[in-house]
Amino acid sequence: MDASFGVEVLMSKRIDLLRGKQIGIVSNYATTDRHFRPTINLLIEATEWRVTTLLAPEHGLVGCAKEGEFVESQTDAHSGLTAYSLYGKHQRPTREMLTNVDVLVIDLVDIGVRYYTNIGIAVNCLEACAELGLPVVVLDRPNPLNGVTREGNILSAPFVSLVGRVAIPNRHGLTLGEILHYCNHQLRKPCNLTIVRAEGWDRDVLLPDTNLPFICSSPNTTCFDMALLYAGTCLAEGTNLSEGRGTTHPFEIIGAPYADAHRVAEVFAQANLPGVVAQPVSFVPTYQKYTGELCQGVRLHVTDPNTIQPVKTGLLLIETFAKLYPDAFRFVEPQSEKGCFFDLLAGTDSLRKMVLEERSLDYFSESAQDLETFNKNIVQFYLY
Repeated sequence: MDASFGVEVLMSKRIDLLRGKQIGIVSNYATTDRHFRPTINLLIEATEWRVTTLLAPEHGLVGCAKEGEFVESQTDAHSGLTAYSLYGKHQRPTREMLTNVDVLVIDLVDIGVRYYTNIGIAVNCLEACAELGLPVVVLDRPNPLNGVTREGNILSAPFVSLVGRVAIPNRHGLTLGEILHYCNHQLRKPCNLTIVRAEGWDRDVLLPDTNLPFICSSPNTTCFDMALLYAGTCLAEGTNLSEGRGTTHPFEIIGAPYADAHRVAEVFAQANLPGVVAQPVSFVPTYQKYTGELCQGVRLHVTDPNTIQPVKTGLLLIETFAKLYPDAFRFVEPQSEKGCFFDLLAGTDSLRKMVLEERSLDYFSESAQDLETFNKNIVQFYLY
């Protein structure tokens, strides 16, 4: 399949959208075209418009800040432009940031999972521009996990946060452009929104079946298999399990110092889940949870990306640890008034209770009706 990213379509066919304008860009240097040329560079080097402002998501403009690390606004050493941080004091653009901007261009990578904060940053930008009457152009990208398979629950309003900004499933089956199209429709005063579609992508196709590369847009976004597993294993962030950060396989490795790798792998295998195999492993994280400590757990290997159910896989793995080590396993204690981080990721507080009661499978049956309704309602916002 000969597919193209939206930025490539803009540069080859839709120059007219931005000609003569002063441009603000919401992106980072890790976001590139198929030849790994940063979108920021491509837009700055064009002569048809003038880039005046950069706005950066989580991990900063150069994409190397750690997860959750606030980043200050700065002058970009490469371009000399002011680079405002949208992951620090502000998580949405202010009027001051957009003073010299005629059009705001958004090119952010999404990996098909609700928890990814690029979704929240993009939605915040859309809302800010709607209030200011500023046009937005979104350079869309295929959903690497395909655009038809959905899994999980619909986010409940009390649990809205930057890791759950929109009422969509965990594995959402949409492109970022479609999510913003959906959100724009819900605004009292919609934004002047233009979406430059990715060309040549069929929504039932996984990224490896296209000619496009997997873009590693943040420090722990390492490969396609990681993105697929992340839909489930990211939930481990809300527990005292290591999600593999500080190893070479984040979100593919899950474990803790209190676990027995072989026992975890043996019990997890009894679920006989499709498309995945758990290998017992030992590992020592270099940062984050259990820095420098020997941990044991499993590394998940995707054997069939078309049949794996990543949310179910990650959730049943977490439940396996909780069942085997009830005296050691814990959910992360609330750090603020926002409540339990696991609940923010899950988009509900019922899932945490189900894990402790060893009935995670009930979560999927109880979510099925809402997911079916979402599937019917979201079709009108499809772009592909």
